[in-house]
Amino acid sequence: MPELVEFVKNVFHSEAFRSQNKQKPSDFTRERAFPFHSLIFFLLNMNNKSYQDELDRYFQIMNHLEVAERFLYKGSLSKARAKLKHQAFVDLNDHMIRHFYDHFRHRTWHGFNLLAVDGTTPRVPDQKSISEHFGVWNSNKGEKPCPKARASQMFDVLNKVTIDAIISPKSNGERELAAFHFLKLLPDDLILLDRGYPAFWLFKLIMSLKAQFCARISYKMLNIIRKFDESGEDEQIVKLDPSTVSARKCFEMGLDKKTMKVRLIRVGLESGETEVLITSLTDMKRYPIALFSELYNLRWPIEEDYKTLKYRLQIENFSGKTALSVYQDFYAKLFSKNFTAVVATTTRDQIIEKSMTLEHLHQINFVQALSRMKNTIVLLFCRPQMVVDKMVEKLLMSA
Repeated sequence: MPELVEFVKNVFHSEAFRSQNKQKPSDFTRERAFPFHSLIFFLLNMNNKSYQDELDRYFQIMNHLEVAERFLYKGSLSKARAKLKHQAFVDLNDHMIRHFYDHFRHRTWHGFNLLAVDGTTPRVPDQKSISEHFGVWNSNKGEKPCPKARASQMFDVLNKVTIDAIISPKSNGERELAAFHFLKLLPDDLILLDRGYPAFWLFKLIMSLKAQFCARISYKMLNIIRKFDESGEDEQIVKLDPSTVSARKCFEMGLDKKTMKVRLIRVGLESGETEVLITSLTDMKRYPIALFSELYNLRWPIEEDYKTLKYRLQIENFSGKTALSVYQDFYAKLFSKNFTAVVATTTRDQIIEKSMTLEHLHQINFVQALSRMKNTIVLLFCRPQMVVDKMVEKLLMSA
């Protein structure tokens, strides 16, 4: 884990990172109370209280003070934030994720990185500029419209890390946001999709990137699905043709419109109901039908991750009054959550060893890990290596 800390530090201390993530070349050229790196550290600290309280606590930690003192007013913070691109936190996450898969032992499913995509609609501050940017949702008659954004993520359900995330105006659809996620797919990735996502053009995009998919699909969506559902068969290889809309989308995206061979699978639920899955894994010998009920259930951690984002990281507790601050808060908290998840994976071998001496499986308490990282994450990136090593050791021992 010290190697990971050092890697991330090298990224945001590089001149390329600094120059790419300033709004203007002249920004952060003078030594102010909140220089470039200090601003990033502050925003990574999983802030969920008032601006001023978080500022006072931040400087108390950074300056080793017994009691919090007033070093900076929130107006100065607002001015500094206006100079920082939110892309800084996206870049940090991209670098860290690549480092994770290149240097850490990570879990897979039959050789695949198992990824799920899902979305949510977080509430954003009720400020005119924010509402105009992200849009509003009409409430019940007589109630004030509620400003909300649309967020989406592509999540590794076995390793609990977010590969890619987007927050955008609500006018952007879930499938369109998923298509942006898929630009980061690799040949060893397998995507799990819920009912709202299946579309010929989206499947074609996944396959064009040499990745695979498995999705829950409604029998009402296509005649071929309805016929399979009525047949009573457990599985079937079928040919899928594009609708007029999908054919047009394929043309717009430079994808071919050729008939696609897919596999339909009937799986039973604990409730006694059945669902139909559609997948590109057509090799029945290599991927027998018995695997798929469990496979689709592995999608569940992405739902739990959204609960973590909303209730533990308070992702809807935005600290600014501009659209830029919404983007900054969203991606900064996402990076901090991801960093904590990667740190937690370094304890996996220790946990397995510990479990061998116990009657039950010992698991990482991720909520507790997030709690410990609050006010610690910033110190990991700015303290001397010897101090960081000791901090890391304590974090791992308490996992």
